[in-house]
Amino acid sequence: MDFGVLESSRQASDADSIHPQDDIRIYDELYYGKRNYSERRRGTNGASVFLSVPACPDAPTRPKMLRFEMTEDTRSKFGQSTKSCETCTSPENQTIPKSIPEISSPRYTQLRFAVFTVYHRLFSIIFILNAIAFAVILSRNPRYQTAFVNAATANILITGLARHPLVLNTIFFGVSLIPRSSPLWIRRLAAKTYHYGGVHSGCGVAAVVWYIGFVAIATRDVKQLRPLRIPPSLVLAYIILILLLLILVAAYPRLRFRHHDLFEFTHRFSVWMVIPLFWALLIVLANDTKVQNSLGYCLSHLPAFWMVIIITMAIVHPWLHLRRVKVTPEYISPHAMRLHFDYTSIKVGQGISISNHPFRDWHSFAVFPDLPPGHSQSKELSAPKTFSCLVSKAGDWTGNCILQPPTRIWKRSVPVSGYGTAMSRFRRLVVVTTGSGIGPCLSLLAEPDRPPTRILWQTRSPLRTYGQGILDAVALLDPDARVIDSDRAGRCEMLPVVWETVQAFEAEAVVVVSNPSMTRRLVYELEARGVLAYGPIWDS
Repeated sequence: MDFGVLESSRQASDADSIHPQDDIRIYDELYYGKRNYSERRRGTNGASVFLSVPACPDAPTRPKMLRFEMTEDTRSKFGQSTKSCETCTSPENQTIPKSIPEISSPRYTQLRFAVFTVYHRLFSIIFILNAIAFAVILSRNPRYQTAFVNAATANILITGLARHPLVLNTIFFGVSLIPRSSPLWIRRLAAKTYHYGGVHSGCGVAAVVWYIGFVAIATRDVKQLRPLRIPPSLVLAYIILILLLLILVAAYPRLRFRHHDLFEFTHRFSVWMVIPLFWALLIVLANDTKVQNSLGYCLSHLPAFWMVIIITMAIVHPWLHLRRVKVTPEYISPHAMRLHFDYTSIKVGQGISISNHPFRDWHSFAVFPDLPPGHSQSKELSAPKTFSCLVSKAGDWTGNCILQPPTRIWKRSVPVSGYGTAMSRFRRLVVVTTGSGIGPCLSLLAEPDRPPTRILWQTRSPLRTYGQGILDAVALLDPDARVIDSDRAGRCEMLPVVWETVQAFEAEAVVVVSNPSMTRRLVYELEARGVLAYGPIWDS
C-alpha cells in the first residue's frame, strides 16, 4: 500500500499563483468546508488542475484527498518507472526514481540495516553472553545441576520483565526525560528502545537451552543409580521441558503470525502451568540436596528461589488490574470501529489490552485522546476526559467487535508506553502510515509539547472508512497532512513521496506504521540513505 501523490497539496490561497502556462498536474482536491467553489485551469500540455477554494474564511482546514497524474516533466524528475496513479504497478516491481541517491555500499547496508538490526543484535549479544557462561560452567563442574537451574531461571526472569508493563513504562519514562536539545546521537539511540523484543526473545531461547542442559545432566545422574529409579524431580523436569519447548515453537515468527490465537493460548496457559511446576521442582531439588539443614534454609540459599518469587509477582501483577470497564462504541464503517474509554488517563505512545473474556484472546491497541466538543484547530489540546482506540477489521475478534459493538469490555494491567514516547523526542518528525495505522500516530496528540509533525497517510476512502472524527484529529495533529485516498490514487511507489517530504520538511526522523513487509522495506530504503527511520512491528 503506497502513496499515490507526489506533490503536497496547495493551500486554497495559492490558487491565484498558478500561471496558465505552467506545466501543471491534475488534482482532485476535496476540502471539507461548508461552502466551496472550484476553478479549472489548463496548461500548455493539455493537463488540467481542479482547485477547490473555501468560500468561507472561517472554514476549518481539512486534510486533502488527492488524485494525481504526472506530467512529462514530473515523470522525468522522479524516474520513468513511476507511472500515472491510475495505471501504477506494485511498488515491488518498480525501480528507485533517479531523484533519490543510490545506496553507496549495498552489501554493507544490507548487513547493517536488514540483517544486523538492533533487535537481532540484542538477541545475539544476550545469546553470546549466555554461551560464554554455559562454557564456563561446563568447564568447571558439568555435574552441578543447580547452576543450570539458576541460569535458566535468571533468563526466564529477564524474559518476563522485558515485556512487563511497569518495566516498560519506567524505561520509556526515562526516554521521555531526554530533552530535544540533546545531541542527535543520544536521541537516535533512545528511539531504538522499542526493539526490547530482542531481549525478550534472546533470553527466552537461552532459558530453554539452559534448561535442556539441566535435564540432560539430571537424566545422566539417574542412569547411574543402582537400582535404577526415576525420582519425582526428573518427572517434573521433563514436564516443564515439554511446556517450554511448546512455548518456544509457538513463538516462532511465522507460526505466530499465521496462528496468533493458538500462540497466545499456548503462551499464556503454558506459562501458568510452568510456574507452579517450577516451584514444585525447586522444593524437590532443595529437599534432595539437604543434609543437616532444613528445607527452608536450602531454598533461601538457592538463587532460583528468589527469582521465581519475582517471576510469580510479575505474572500476577497485570491481572490484579483486571476490570470490566464501560466502553462507548462508535460505529464508523463495516471496516472500522472506534471504542471510547474513560476509566483512566493516558500519555503519549501508550496502549491498552482488551478482551471480551478474561481467559480468551487479548488484543492490544494504541490509544489516543478524544477531541473535546467544539475544539479549535490549534496545537494545544487540553487534557481530555476520554480516550479511544481504532479497531479495524483484521480477524474474527475485530470483525465481531464491529458487527456486535460491546458496551462493556475487560481490560488488564495499566496503559503501557511504546515507541510514540521515543518518537516525540525528535524536533521534526515525518509519520508514514497506512490504513488503521493512523491510530497509533494520533497518540502524539497526548503530548502537549509535541514536535512539528508531517503526516503521510494512505488508506481507502478515508472519510467513508474512518469518519470525520479521525480526519479532524489528523488535521489537529498536522493541518497540512497528506491524506491519500488509494481508491482514487491507486498504488504508486512510496519512497519518492517520503524522500521529498523529509527534504522539504527538514525532518530529523521518519516513523513508519504499516504492514510488516512495507515497514521493513521503507525503513531499510531510508536508513540505507542516511535518514533516521523507525518501524515498530508486532515483535520489535
